[in-house]
Amino acid sequence: MTMTRPATRTDDRPPEHVNEVRLVGRLAVEPSRRELPSGDVLVSFRLVVARSPDRRRKAERAPTVDTLDCAAWRRDVQRVVSRLVPGDVVEVEGSLRRRFWRVGAGAASRSEVEVTRVRRVASAG
Repeated sequence: MTMTRPATRTDDRPPEHVNEVRLVGRLAVEPSRRELPSGDVLVSFRLVVARSPDRRRKAERAPTVDTLDCAAWRRDVQRVVSRLVPGDVVEVEGSLRRRFWRVGAGAASRSEVEVTRVRRVASAG
């Protein structure tokens, strides 16, 4: 019996890291616009994305959708998001980020998709 060795890299470069997100789902609620103490403007929204049937857990009450927080920091993306209405089907691209801020004596954080591109795929209704 002959054993083969797994393929190995031929150079010493570490593998590249990738943080890319692409989602298609329904806008859950009206996007919200907020000015932060820093003066930056943040438009946030929630996207409801159905899980593919082959990726659902076998449990009887397993979730069939994921509700994901999204954040738009760029003005061009904010303009598109501000024209969306709940129920619109949209495609977003971006990166997964964890944002930290101070709350009272402690800190809080949230993971969200930092959106760099958004487009409406279908209108609500």
